[in-house]
Amino acid sequence: MNNESEQIKDVQQVLIVDDEENMRHMLSALLSGEGYQVKTAADGQEAVNLLAKKSFAFVLCDIKMPKMDGLAFLKAANAIDHSATVIMMSAFGSVDTAIEAMKQGAYDFVSKPFKSDEVVLVLKKAEERERLRQENIRLQRKVVELEKKIGFGQMIGKSKAMQEVFTLADKVARHPTTVLITGESGTGKELVAAGIHAKSGRADQPFIAVNCGGVPENLLESEFFGYVRGAFTGAAQDKKGLFEEANKGTFFLDEIGELPLAMQVKLLRVLQEQEIRPIGSARRKKIDVRILAATARNVSEEVEQGRFREDLFYRLNVINIQVPPLRKRTGDIPLLCDYFIGKFIENLKLPDIQGVSKAAMQYLLAYPWPGNVRELENVLERAVILAEGEYIEPNNFPDAIYENSSDNTVDFLTGLSSIKEGKKKVEEQLIRQALAETEGNKSQAAQILEISYPSLLSKIKEYGVEGEQEGVGE
Repeated sequence: MNNESEQIKDVQQVLIVDDEENMRHMLSALLSGEGYQVKTAADGQEAVNLLAKKSFAFVLCDIKMPKMDGLAFLKAANAIDHSATVIMMSAFGSVDTAIEAMKQGAYDFVSKPFKSDEVVLVLKKAEERERLRQENIRLQRKVVELEKKIGFGQMIGKSKAMQEVFTLADKVARHPTTVLITGESGTGKELVAAGIHAKSGRADQPFIAVNCGGVPENLLESEFFGYVRGAFTGAAQDKKGLFEEANKGTFFLDEIGELPLAMQVKLLRVLQEQEIRPIGSARRKKIDVRILAATARNVSEEVEQGRFREDLFYRLNVINIQVPPLRKRTGDIPLLCDYFIGKFIENLKLPDIQGVSKAAMQYLLAYPWPGNVRELENVLERAVILAEGEYIEPNNFPDAIYENSSDNTVDFLTGLSSIKEGKKKVEEQLIRQALAETEGNKSQAAQILEISYPSLLSKIKEYGVEGEQEGVGE
């Protein structure tokens, strides 16, 4: 019910409902001796009144009673907002009665006469069941909270940059505003669009996605707007376009920078008028479609070069969500690794792999990921297949990962001749990588580096790393 009821359940309050005074007295003495706090009621109606006023962990209720019997009590109790676990008792018990009691919400059934330890055992079992139920609820809440913190739709990320993306996307999802999603190829722009649709009021309507660069220019108009029978040779019947298929839902235009200028003019009219005209038709059709667009190009430069209409750009760019490249959020790499490895193990039916070794993770953190999350996913799929032990090792990665790491090592050691200076440079690089891996959590970074927390703080100050991490935690 509330915090008060949870506190009461911790002290194990029990309500005994039985019309026999001797039975109430015996059970009260027995359960008090076991550490329970006991209240009693002589019939079902008295028990309902008590249950409505006070919270109990358990109810021990007789079935055959005057005024209101046990089954009637169960029905009445179900109408009350209570969290008690109900256990029925009867000297007139039968299988049918027990089944009926269970159907109405009873946890268990005890037949009279019973031994004292039988009642205590049933209560202990009920306690364990309730403990597991509460633990399950807490875990579910934690999962929900964790998903809120690290994910949006099918995207995950705990970095400050991605949290800003998730927050903005969550805000705009509730409104029909046009959104332009920008970012390098492979960063997950379509996933952002799908997440916005899923959190919008159109979630139960179609989500239609099209790659503007993947449709031949001479087919774009018919694909977008459809056509009527006889509009051209081969048009044997009416065909809906993608805009009409997306009616009431969301139309996602991926790589909109690839759209030819002629089609840009037609798209602008759709945005302004909210209507389309199929090829060969003299009539326009009203549509209700939310437009989300994405591009890996710099649209401002495209406008300056005359390759993208300025008026369309402003119409699309009401809200701009910029998805950062993976190299700008390396702290998300360990999280993404866990997600992709789990997915591949399940999909490929491979033996369980515990994760990525520390040595292999250093390679992943150092690599610039020009293909972003999509490239990381491909690298990890290969690594999961090639891995021979419990952990993915560096030799499971493509040569490009090695070569980049070697180049980086040469670059930051170039010009050094002193072993002492080289040692400092290596330490600084490892500290930066560990802080990136832990999203600035110094305690976790110290564990990864296998040094003490005070030593890490000293080295952070010595190398000037202090202040460079966003949201540094302890």
